Amino acid sequence: MRNLKMARSAHAYVRGNSIRFYEWLDASDAKLPHGPPVWICGDCHIGNLGPLADAKGHVAVQIRDLDQTVIGNPAHDLIRLGLSLASAARGSDLPGVITARMLEQVVTGYRAALAGHFEGKNDRTQRPELVQRVLKQAVRRRWRHLAEERLDDVKPTIPLGKRFWPLNAKERLALRRLFQDDAAKALISSLQRRADEDQMELVDAAYWVKGCSSLGRLRYAAVLRVGKGRHATICLVDVKECTRPAAPRFNQSKMPRDNAIRVITGAKALSPNIGDRMAAARLLDRSVVLRELMPQDLKIEIDRLTQDEAMHVARYLAGVVGRAHGRQMDLASRAQWRREMRGNHTKSLDAPSWLWSSVVELTALHEVAYLEHCRQHASSAA
Repeated sequence: MRNLKMARSAHAYVRGNSIRFYEWLDASDAKLPHGPPVWICGDCHIGNLGPLADAKGHVAVQIRDLDQTVIGNPAHDLIRLGLSLASAARGSDLPGVITARMLEQVVTGYRAALAGHFEGKNDRTQRPELVQRVLKQAVRRRWRHLAEERLDDVKPTIPLGKRFWPLNAKERLALRRLFQDDAAKALISSLQRRADEDQMELVDAAYWVKGCSSLGRLRYAAVLRVGKGRHATICLVDVKECTRPAAPRFNQSKMPRDNAIRVITGAKALSPNIGDRMAAARLLDRSVVLRELMPQDLKIEIDRLTQDEAMHVARYLAGVVGRAHGRQMDLASRAQWRREMRGNHTKSLDAPSWLWSSVVELTALHEVAYLEHCRQHASSAA
């Protein structure tokens, strides 16, 4: 399934290949700057950014997926984002010069975010129309939209099929015990204005066939009923195994050894909206993160980009990443990192040469690897 997903397009291959990304980056001759040691996403592609609701339902565009989060070099997130944008541009048949201009916009948006204010949660950046549409859609969504999208129905049951697989007795028992745990109860009761004393019942659960990074790991969808009678509410919880990250960390950084706690710690630093909605637990002797899915949680999907959209989207998304990084830095560190982002330019490109050379090299490597992946997948499927 992972091979099939990654064979669908070069952009899908880029998104689903964070491990190879760091292998290629490690083998590269590019001399990257060492930014301030902060929590980074580690897998900062376009699909991992989008609207997220906080515990009170307020929505903001932040980083959505923190499986790879580590205390590392912020330059890695910029290269990963730049590679993703370059792949989207090629998929949209945009000329190569637009890719260069997009990287200029990445630097402009990122530096502007570092110079902004970090006291409030509000994002005052002018959003591209594409992002604004997704954000408006997110704000208007309710439980029925989430249920119809994820469960194909508003009924509190999980339809078994291609996306959801049945549980065995061991898995079902483990999930029932999981939702009797104090950490799980505290997480669910903290959202949607629920009371601590509300009873919580597991209504249905299934193995969830999700994205490339989750295939082969524990991943479950659980439908819970919280409370009794007409005051009861239904919620959908994502239970996701956390494993060792591929993203390199700073050698002297101290991070939680438990991978679920690492993910939550990084999420709270980078994306408070989702970080405050997570809890760590153990399931079948593995480290997992629990997260109640909110109707407002959406990803930014990009199929085709115009030249103007490409510029605006690149600048805006880089600003989202810049705010995530910058809120962790003190004033002096932000100023120094901004100066570093202005250095090593060429006369023909208003972006650091290390960013351009890394994205170009990785784009070429991904093109070759993607075609080879498709050849091998076609041979094995024959």
